Amino acid sequence: MTRRATDNTKALDAFIAAKTEIDAMLERLAALSADHFETSSDEINWGHVGTLNHYRAKLREITDMAFSEGEHAE
Repeated sequence: MTRRATDNTKALDAFIAAKTEIDAMLERLAALSADHFETSSDEINWGHVGTLNHYRAKLREITDMAFSEGEHAE
């Protein structure tokens, strides 16, 4: 096996590991969202809103980068 093929194998392994981790995080976030972020409507306060907006902003940054949107638009 050539050095280039070995380097590609390592890169592919790292890519798959990162993708697997992302998939697991997305699955956990989807489950948390389905559970309304572990809150009920009578418990909601401005702290919950702030936390949810923080999560939203981080996810918006990621999706903007992934899809070349927002400040990452070409």
